[in-house]
Amino acid sequence: MKLKAYFLVASVAFLGIAAETKNAKPTEGVNPGDFAPRIQVEGNESNIHFQNPDGRYTLINFWAAYDAESRARNVKLWNEVNKLNASTCKVAMYSISFDEKTSVFEGTIKADKLDGTAQLHEGQGSRSDVFKKYRLERGLKNFLVNDEGIIIASNVSPEKLTELCKQI
Repeated sequence: MKLKAYFLVASVAFLGIAAETKNAKPTEGVNPGDFAPRIQVEGNESNIHFQNPDGRYTLINFWAAYDAESRARNVKLWNEVNKLNASTCKVAMYSISFDEKTSVFEGTIKADKLDGTAQLHEGQGSRSDVFKKYRLERGLKNFLVNDEGIIIASNVSPEKLTELCKQI
């Protein structure tokens, strides 16, 4: 009889915990389903807000001139976003460079023909709050954030971005 009572109490407790998780709200983090951490880039007077009443998604891409892969991805993503915005999918893209020298950042923007795009420079590099909040120690990446500020994907390729836009 005691065994049945313990089982009943454990079952009720489990159901109570499970019911609470359905109502749980996302927390700030860097995984899909988390609220994207707020971004404030030092020296640019820039705050990036993810909540968009017009339904627009936001792609945040982190890159640096010293990381050839992230730099090439930055150019490819900008080209893809321009194509998508010409169609029906509206994505705002912000690229944040972690090059510590402004001259390197500006030279790279010119060489990659990205003048006039939303390129931001975080001069503190890997010591910046943004770098730490987005846990970029293991490599520079990007995050696609929905209009409610929730991360829906990370490490998005241009092809994957097009595919995701068809689902939005």
